[in-house]
Amino acid sequence: MTPPAALFDTVTPATTIKGKVVAPEVTKTTLTGGESQTKLLDQFGGKWDEFKFAPIRESQVSRAMTRRYFQDLDKYAETDILIVGAGSCGLSTAYVLAKARPDLKIAIVEASVSPGGGAWLGGQLFSAMVMRRPANVFLEELGVPYETDPENPNYVVVKHASLFTSTLLSKVLSFPNVKLFNATSVEDLITRPAASGNPKETRIAGAVTNWTLVTLHHDDHSCMDPNTINAPVIVSTTGHDGPFGAFCAKRLVSMNNVDKLGGMRGLDMNSAEDAIVKNTREVAKGLIIGGMELSEIDGFNRMGPTFGAMVLSGVKAAEEALSIFDERKRECAE
Repeated sequence: MTPPAALFDTVTPATTIKGKVVAPEVTKTTLTGGESQTKLLDQFGGKWDEFKFAPIRESQVSRAMTRRYFQDLDKYAETDILIVGAGSCGLSTAYVLAKARPDLKIAIVEASVSPGGGAWLGGQLFSAMVMRRPANVFLEELGVPYETDPENPNYVVVKHASLFTSTLLSKVLSFPNVKLFNATSVEDLITRPAASGNPKETRIAGAVTNWTLVTLHHDDHSCMDPNTINAPVIVSTTGHDGPFGAFCAKRLVSMNNVDKLGGMRGLDMNSAEDAIVKNTREVAKGLIIGGMELSEIDGFNRMGPTFGAMVLSGVKAAEEALSIFDERKRECAE
């Protein structure tokens, strides 16, 4: 069966959003620009026989790599806001926070080697990404082009989910106040007891971390103690229940901060996306939960292959984090 012809037209720039580009023009700094291609070909083209890299000793690579990484470990052992999970929600949170508050240190911990969560593809391994309006405003903020269908104006389509995720990731990592620790898992939460002694009032004060490969082998190796990151505010966006998913939500239950999980319900896009965005919040003192992890706490529906709620839950999580940051920082100093 022949697939239907595409009905999508490229969207025109939104004039109501100042400084935002829906379909950004190719600049001279990209390899698709003729001038940039000419510059590279002028420098390297036809000269491959005499091509040679600058000489280096292997130990120089080892020292440069480890020195730079351990510099980050030292710097972010005390961080301002810690984001657990670098999927579309966590990265959106990091983007908004880093742009709004360049004075804050923001660390992201991601269990996978490759950040981005499930946002490298759409549903069922299809490449296109669908976002319901008004999440297209975030695409415009990033400069990610999208397509519209005049007969179905309530959503937009990005031609490949990886275009969105790679653009968002590159922008987040370009901020000087953001550090991503990928291949690193959160094994526990750092806590501080409430004066009342009530476990439900326990304050979250950071995360216990380890290499993901170590975490996966605790059952067959012994004595592999973790590391820690202190932070007055943690934003957890680890997704719905799974090997690493909904970790903070499940840990809140096991340490009696929350009575029980609500349990994610069946798929209902209209119900799920609104509920996730509206209810993104500080679930325990110092711990904000957003994205699909929130559905495990509150018992919301899953939403399936539509990504607008992940993005705007990240925006809401950033707003929540900024609103509580000063108070939580004072409490951590006590």
